Amino acid sequence: MYRLLIVDDEEIITDGLYEVFHQLLPESLDICKAYSAKEALNWLARTRIDIVLTDIRMPGMSGLELSEEIQKYWPRCKVIFLTGFSEFDYAYKAIQIPFARYILKTEGYDKVIAMVQEVIQELNHDIQMNQLVEQSRIQMDTLERMAQENYFRHILQNAFIETDTAKVLAHDFEELNIGLDPNDSIILVLGRLSYSSEAGFTERSKILASTRMIWNTFLGEQTRSIGIIDKLGDILWIIQPLISIDENFNQHLIRYLEGTLELVQDACQASLQSTISFTVSGTESAWEDISTQYERLRQLQQLKVGTGLSMILIDRSNETGIMKEGLNFAQKIEVMEAHLEGGKPADFFTEMDMLSNLLLQVQGNVQKVTEGYYSIALLLLAHINRLGLHGQIGDYGKLMRIDDHPSMKDGFIYLRGVAEAIFQHKNKDERDRASQVIEKICHFIENHLEDDLSLVRLAEIHYFNPSYLSRFFKQEYGSNLSEYIDKCRIRRAKELLKDADQKVRDVANAVGYEAAHSFTRFFKKATGMTPQEYRDSLIISEGY
Repeated sequence: MYRLLIVDDEEIITDGLYEVFHQLLPESLDICKAYSAKEALNWLARTRIDIVLTDIRMPGMSGLELSEEIQKYWPRCKVIFLTGFSEFDYAYKAIQIPFARYILKTEGYDKVIAMVQEVIQELNHDIQMNQLVEQSRIQMDTLERMAQENYFRHILQNAFIETDTAKVLAHDFEELNIGLDPNDSIILVLGRLSYSSEAGFTERSKILASTRMIWNTFLGEQTRSIGIIDKLGDILWIIQPLISIDENFNQHLIRYLEGTLELVQDACQASLQSTISFTVSGTESAWEDISTQYERLRQLQQLKVGTGLSMILIDRSNETGIMKEGLNFAQKIEVMEAHLEGGKPADFFTEMDMLSNLLLQVQGNVQKVTEGYYSIALLLLAHINRLGLHGQIGDYGKLMRIDDHPSMKDGFIYLRGVAEAIFQHKNKDERDRASQVIEKICHFIENHLEDDLSLVRLAEIHYFNPSYLSRFFKQEYGSNLSEYIDKCRIRRAKELLKDADQKVRDVANAVGYEAAHSFTRFFKKATGMTPQEYRDSLIISEGY
């Protein structure tokens, strides 16, 4: 979903354009509006903006000056200048600005709509894989990249013990041709791709490689980064802003990442038919804390609502608690834990069955088989305790009593049954949690119809990413968020119009419309009658 920001100091123009686009492209365009350049800057700081439709001459900061600020926030944003002034100097200056277009107000709504649709097509084209592949350049050869990845995997698994971390890193970075600064702080982004059940190793490897190229295309303009495949097959990116970037951009970096990662998600979906979820460090961290921060992102990756959606989760807290690995029976136990936490039953049972079969083949080694059984049992028991599933799993008491099973094969079958029960409850809990979130959002909307109910604002209040909130609401509720808001406003307006003492403009304000004429157009489009006609029909039908 793209985001259009309409900026004009004439409210009637801003509101009119807002209504037109709000009704025209609800599926593909999230509409925001501002009545000054200063207000527009607030939007740019809050969320990614893809298209700005702005008056070229406004009090205070002009549209031309605003466009310069836009490029600092969102370099890929397209600008359309809308003005009633056709002087040559304004037009000439506008034409010189990258990604900008120029249109006169006198050309009417149809021309403006056509221009915006043209820009949307251009944005769609930019995220097609063939274009991305052409723009992408491979930064290092395969052997160099493998050496760099092995180096960072070593760092993630082994905390720094050197007294001079920066000096050690500087030496290693130079040897391995790593383009990061050992003296600067870093941001971590953990990406998890979804694959079809039929995708084999080769296909998954191709998708991973293509995802990296997409990343470099969108993030390479403002940041420097290196991506590695971690032990669970996820991609961890270590990021720093480019040295040449304006200092103000550093303060905007997290918002920039959040907005740009949405484009990466769109490109992965359009080009690879794959969804990717991101978990992002909310603050910069020192190199010494990279292992701790990485483990925190791994935990947060599991905290999601909705299924099959492209999530972007920002770590908003400053927690950096130390996380410990626990017993190291085998790598498969660690992988199983990740799948259990992530709610991936198919992957979990694949690993569990492989491990169980392997252990049953070496029954001569009683200690090894016993250790394997209790490693799985402890993993399941810890999950039951953490989720408070006591009494809901059935007879989980035999988890720690291996002698209660007639044979080791029966013991592993029992463990599988407990795991299946856990996944059933996790799925139910996730559905319940999603319903609670939807109910909370709907309740907020119904009680704040007079307030700002833009997608960006609702996302901020409920701690969502805007695009994710839009997809999640539609998946869980069955209709677009904007459609639900419109239905609530119509329902409330009808209730208020029953009161003959209520003026139409007061009703308009009560349901979020600052201008009565805008409310009238909205109401008539939804009901086929103007507010006054609706009120008159009530008088006739009820005989008063």
